[in-house]
Amino acid sequence: MRFLAITILLTAVMLTTGTVDPAAAENETEMVNDEIFYNILVDRFNNGNQSQDVPIDLNDPGAFHGGDLQGVIDKLGHLKEMGYTTLILSPIMDNAPGGYHGYWVENFRKIDPHYGTMKDLKKLVQEAHNRDMKVVLEFVTNYVAETSPMLDEPNKADWVQDTNPEVSQRWLGKTKKLDQTNPEVQSFLKQTVDFWMDETDIDGYRFHAADKANQAFLQKLTDHINQKDASFMQLADILDPDDYNGDLAELTHMSAVDAPGLHNPMSKTIANPGAPVKDVYDAWQADGKPKSLNYLDNKHTERFTKRLVNNGRNPLTTWKLALTYLYTAPGAPMILQGSEIPMAGKNFPDKQRMVQWNSADDDLQTFTGRIATIRSKFPALKYGDYELAGSDGAMSVFSRSFQGETVYIAINNDTHSRSVTLDNIPDDKQLKGLLEDHLVRADEEGTYRIGLAREKAEVYVTENDTGLNWLVIVPFAGIFVIFIAGIIWLSRKQKSGKANA
Repeated sequence: MRFLAITILLTAVMLTTGTVDPAAAENETEMVNDEIFYNILVDRFNNGNQSQDVPIDLNDPGAFHGGDLQGVIDKLGHLKEMGYTTLILSPIMDNAPGGYHGYWVENFRKIDPHYGTMKDLKKLVQEAHNRDMKVVLEFVTNYVAETSPMLDEPNKADWVQDTNPEVSQRWLGKTKKLDQTNPEVQSFLKQTVDFWMDETDIDGYRFHAADKANQAFLQKLTDHINQKDASFMQLADILDPDDYNGDLAELTHMSAVDAPGLHNPMSKTIANPGAPVKDVYDAWQADGKPKSLNYLDNKHTERFTKRLVNNGRNPLTTWKLALTYLYTAPGAPMILQGSEIPMAGKNFPDKQRMVQWNSADDDLQTFTGRIATIRSKFPALKYGDYELAGSDGAMSVFSRSFQGETVYIAINNDTHSRSVTLDNIPDDKQLKGLLEDHLVRADEEGTYRIGLAREKAEVYVTENDTGLNWLVIVPFAGIFVIFIAGIIWLSRKQKSGKANA
């Protein structure tokens, strides 16, 4: 009911503050900013069809645990309520034994039987589309399992390189690196991307370890996909953030690239009580102001919940701060499965356990859906300019402006109350809070003072200052007067009854 009330409030605010044509925004900004991504490790998400658990071992962290495509289908309604618009599935191609993560591909054009069948994938895509959600497949283009039967074919002996420089990565130790300069390998991978696009009606690919691919080939591959379907999303996963030079977006047809330069500043700052939120903004500026895939954690990093708990923070309040920043900053937010529970974990296997659905925090899930609704209803939060409006200690206020619409985002990461004063807003306006229903009006000097208690966040829209709403106040005042009169009448009646007695 509370979520419904917030939605009604947002609709009313949209009607009073005016609307922005999203089509105009799409011409100026990549459409990927419309999305809220949910990153799924299929084997550790949800077991929907136990008949295909062959074999699984819940006691072995390196074995399959039973998550499957039917399990994702079963949770689509929940994911829709949470506001996620695009699901990113970990690689589902047929893997070597123990390849629950999907990176030990043996057959590039077959679904691993642990996850289901092609029919299941088609059903998942169709059910998602029926809910206006998209499905993206993570695609391994760089590696093949060392046990893949295709490596035994004489004509494919030169398809792999002699060495795999990424074997230090936990999940790539049983792989061979494909030689993407080989024309036959290039043709095979192009035909493979066509196969999944034609067979399943998926909406995009997330290229695993795009930074480790042959860049000339990756440019050809993404160009091939773009010519086939210009609306098809192409996302780039970054395997080695420290060595990435940041040029994938410019050199390829990638719709969006991971923002590894923001991951650590964002998760470190918000997980640390008293750390200035301005530090994240400064890191964003230093990184070239990217509009990328923003994330607090992913399948390979320490979970954000673990990081904040180590600092003695409350997961619920801290996640609210983090989601407010993530959902209102430039780029598109990407959430790791289980964050809404919230799940913790620093190292393997703790960080890759099955999603603990029975432990979900209702308040956090409600907030996640609410902030997603706010993002979806205000184009400025997806396409707008991004500026630091002011700071006080660990509290900052940011503004996002687009086509005459300005939204202010206030986040207080401090250990006590803080306030920020804004003086560039016309004094005939007021700021309406969408998270906590705060209302800020101009003071006698024409400035607006935004004050927040510690560990609080608010998103404000600008609207005309209507002053006191007498249409609402007068009826309530009348009811109050009648109520008081009734009490007086009953009191006198009781006294009169006692006197007559």
